[in-house]
Amino acid sequence: MHLNTPLFQRKIGLKIALLSALLVQPLTAFALPSDRSQPISLVADKATYNEKTGLTTYTGNVVIEQGTMKLQATAVTAQLNKARQISTVSATGSPARFQQQTDANKTAKGQAQKIVYSADTGIITLTGNATVDQNGASIRGATLRYSMNRGDIEAVGDRIGGTTATSTSASQNQGRVQITIPANSSQVAPGAVNR
Repeated sequence: MHLNTPLFQRKIGLKIALLSALLVQPLTAFALPSDRSQPISLVADKATYNEKTGLTTYTGNVVIEQGTMKLQATAVTAQLNKARQISTVSATGSPARFQQQTDANKTAKGQAQKIVYSADTGIITLTGNATVDQNGASIRGATLRYSMNRGDIEAVGDRIGGTTATSTSASQNQGRVQITIPANSSQVAPGAVNR
């Protein structure tokens, strides 16, 4: 088949559109229920798909939106497995950013140099100056791992050992995990017993 024919271009366009739809599915797992029924909009400077390897790549100011979910990155790649389902999705940027409305008035925002979703494990990993902010609470670390299956998060700093901390000031704790919990939070902290 000739590469410049309208039929070939249409087939490639349909495959890229289908893969774009598959790409956003893991990112909408904790969004508003209405987000999942919204159309997916994706813009990039370039989109490529390799049928042999199952790799789709979007590069150049990539923006993906579906309902209240928004992902911005320099590049996004999606790897399909042998069953032609999403295996991993990676977004990179300086930084890559996401935001998503989780409730009527609550928005979660995050950013990192790299954001990777593994469909096999259900884990989203943010690496490189990773932060997640939601409703005044925030967590920062070199790496954040969020399990969509278990609902837990692991934060890791990029410093092992070091000096003893004498305060929570950011300047004194570079490379360590930093967590901020708002004072007026009516929610019970994870692991705490509400009596």
